[in-house]
Amino acid sequence: MVSLPEPAALPDPRFRIRLGDLVRLFTGWLVTSLALVVADVVLPGMSMDSFVVCLAATTVAAVLGLLFRPLLVLVTARVGWVAVVVAGLGGQALVVFSSIWLVPGITSTFWSAFLASWIVAAVGTGAAWIGSAGTDDTFTAALLRRRPANEPLVEPDIDGVVFVQLDGVSFPVLQWAIQAGAVPTMRRWVTSGAYLLREWTAQLPCTTPASQLGILHGTLAGVPAFRWYDRALGRVVIANRPEDAEVIERRVANGTGLLADDGFGLGNLFTGDASRVMLTVSRAGVVRDSATARRSLGRFLVNPHGFARGLVRTVAEFGKERWQAARQDRLDIVPRVRRGWTFACLRAATNVLQRDLNTAVIADEMRKGTKSIYVDYVDYDEIAHHAGIFRPESLAALDGLDRVLGTLERLAAQAPRRYHIVVLSDHGQSQGKTFRDRSGIELGELCTRLMGQGVASLGTPVEGWGRVRSLAHGLVSTHLAGLVAGRAEQVSIRRLDEGAGAADREGVSILGSGNLGLLYVHNPVRLSLDDLEARWPRLLPGLCAEKGIGFVAGVDDDHVPWAIGATGRVRLDTGAVSGESPLAPYGPHASRVVRQAVLMAEAPDLYINSAVDDLTLDVAAFEPLVGAHGGLGGWQDRAVLLTPAGLAHLLPAGQIAGADRLHEVLVAMLRSLGQRQGMPDNGRAPTTSPPPEATP
Repeated sequence: MVSLPEPAALPDPRFRIRLGDLVRLFTGWLVTSLALVVADVVLPGMSMDSFVVCLAATTVAAVLGLLFRPLLVLVTARVGWVAVVVAGLGGQALVVFSSIWLVPGITSTFWSAFLASWIVAAVGTGAAWIGSAGTDDTFTAALLRRRPANEPLVEPDIDGVVFVQLDGVSFPVLQWAIQAGAVPTMRRWVTSGAYLLREWTAQLPCTTPASQLGILHGTLAGVPAFRWYDRALGRVVIANRPEDAEVIERRVANGTGLLADDGFGLGNLFTGDASRVMLTVSRAGVVRDSATARRSLGRFLVNPHGFARGLVRTVAEFGKERWQAARQDRLDIVPRVRRGWTFACLRAATNVLQRDLNTAVIADEMRKGTKSIYVDYVDYDEIAHHAGIFRPESLAALDGLDRVLGTLERLAAQAPRRYHIVVLSDHGQSQGKTFRDRSGIELGELCTRLMGQGVASLGTPVEGWGRVRSLAHGLVSTHLAGLVAGRAEQVSIRRLDEGAGAADREGVSILGSGNLGLLYVHNPVRLSLDDLEARWPRLLPGLCAEKGIGFVAGVDDDHVPWAIGATGRVRLDTGAVSGESPLAPYGPHASRVVRQAVLMAEAPDLYINSAVDDLTLDVAAFEPLVGAHGGLGGWQDRAVLLTPAGLAHLLPAGQIAGADRLHEVLVAMLRSLGQRQGMPDNGRAPTTSPPPEATP
């Protein structure tokens, strides 16, 4: 077992009290009391004699909250999700109402107290944000104040690891942010020598499904894009649709994934063979009503620093998105896409509520001593898709994720087990005008014209809706889904399934995955380049001549892989070039990753990759996105690995090429810390072990 240096001592926000903390505490108490005065003015069912009475009521409410919330969490954990939701909505109102009932000189109906609690929460959150700017996060302090777990720690001498995935963050973007001082936590880690920043190269396709399957399960098999036509199933598969994610994982899982040894997965597509998961797409709806999950979610909902804070900040994020979208239009910033009300809702849900929920759940897992945790934070990826990879709102999201890492660092300092935080991204992003804006035509329309027949096209972005759908599955049980999140769930399903049925009915479909297009002829057997040329002689020359397309790739009748461009072609197995290589603008690794993707059994009849600009590195997404990933070009395959210095010796000297290779590196880290003892690495035959407990 490797000997690691002791982490730098961090102040304990639970016990270190400074003058500024007392001032903020007094200010918060005063502002909360003023908010109750506002409630008295605007709510007809409430009245109070004086401001002194209001001060007393807020004091009593604070004390009651400390006593009442732990009991409420225990009750909700035993009763079920109905009690959890009711607790989140009514718990704070009950505390406020009780304080009103106990303090003489103030009266209120329950519903006035209910509304007053939200007024107080909104004003208190705003005051706390203003008062704590540049100071220790009150949310972190609230997490640290929770009592330790009662269960005895298993194998306390073994160190734990928290794997934090910063979805979609490219190595050049993070490197620039560190150099610019925009991410102070990661800058401190790197400049102090406590961490080593490395780049790893994502495979083709550069998507979350392929990368997470590789990182968590050690294989890239079976995922040719974000969505594809599955010849074995005879239908379109969308990786973030729960039933499809379950199929993808079942085909490759063998019980030895990254999280197989007492691991916990949160907010991912796949489980990594974790014993417990939460908000995980491949297990959405499989097993529910875990008492552990209800306790974690119950604590988040009933705490003023949890659901109430998250809801207020979610509304603020919605307004901020609408203002930032209007600013892009007003300043005529290009490239840009339309950012409507739908995206504002997605951003508010994933970038505020889910971020806070993830952090609160991780705090619970670290307090219990879970040996390995893998969590996906999607904030940057979601915004950069629609705003751009270097736009102010995208960099602000990256800074927010840096603050999350600071929170996790402080949580780790107080955990019963020693934890190491490993930061990685699943891929990067590239930027540019969409293919439609660049070429004046959709890829599906172009193929229809060249083939002379109807082609079903799926180019609607579905990644964000899949995340919201997973969050909805996690927050409500199956029998409550129609009542509590019915509308959101219906919209999510419609977005995920849009066009899939039409594609299944047509003979040919085009599916967009960032700047990677996939052409499928719906046959049980894959067509070769020779078959395509014989059936549709204008297709390949027409695609290669289009200015927005860089190359197409497939196999010939002899199953030899080729990449073809406007002025030449390259044989991918030997590297032999005829004319000019169409892969030259994409880097020296392009031939290897394209060959690997083209030879996959699930690969389309034809891969279509957009062109890349030599100067700006712009690509052209086949979806309405400014920032895109999926194919080659730009920074989308330049991913991040930020490793503690004590584990850096386990990094290979050369390039980490592919998520499956990264999986091996991460497994080596776990082994060096004493985990996975007696457990074989990936490669053995699949087991018949039961699925993990989905929580939820």
